[in-house]
Amino acid sequence: MQVLPDPIPEDPQPVRILVVVEGAHDIEFLTRISTLLHSAHPTLPDLAAMECDRELIFVPIGGHPRAWLRRLAPLQLSEFHLYDGEMPPEREQREEFISQINQRIRCRAVLTRKRSLENYLHPQAIQAVADIALEFGDHDCVASEVAQRVFDSRHADYSWKQLTRRIRVRLRNRAKHWLNTSAVEQMTVPLLQERDPDGEIISWLETIGQLAESN
Repeated sequence: MQVLPDPIPEDPQPVRILVVVEGAHDIEFLTRISTLLHSAHPTLPDLAAMECDRELIFVPIGGHPRAWLRRLAPLQLSEFHLYDGEMPPEREQREEFISQINQRIRCRAVLTRKRSLENYLHPQAIQAVADIALEFGDHDCVASEVAQRVFDSRHADYSWKQLTRRIRVRLRNRAKHWLNTSAVEQMTVPLLQERDPDGEIISWLETIGQLAESN
């Protein structure tokens, strides 16, 4: 019996771009919203598909974005950095190192114009998941407001203000998870256009696509 050698595996798809974000919730949001937008605008990249095909690697840095100014440079890959806009004076500090990242070749960094990615959600998408009617501005902490409204709607004899800080943080983190997963999945292109009329998210995806092609 002749023993044939194992077939030589095909060369893996090379990584084309690194997408640097602050945390895992941002990855959940971006993969879902990009899939939605790609279905309507096929020229926009589907980040979930790119990650699955190993063309893209998300890098959740867990805070301290300044420390990542040049840390990934030795990999010689295109980089897209997306950080929460935050409130002054932290926003001004972030704008400073954002400009430094943008001086590097094949690197682009942006701050969200809104406070965080949850602020791009439409209240209807949130209501579809949590059955609460909510209004919020571009710079409100959506996760905190949602967590409080959900808690108060379910506990008539105990208020949010009576909770310890530790419990409130835990409930807020729980809200952040489903906001960036289940609520994003309730979004539609028209709803996103209402929340992002200037096409900010589309511009991020266009930039990612351009950087990936340049690698």
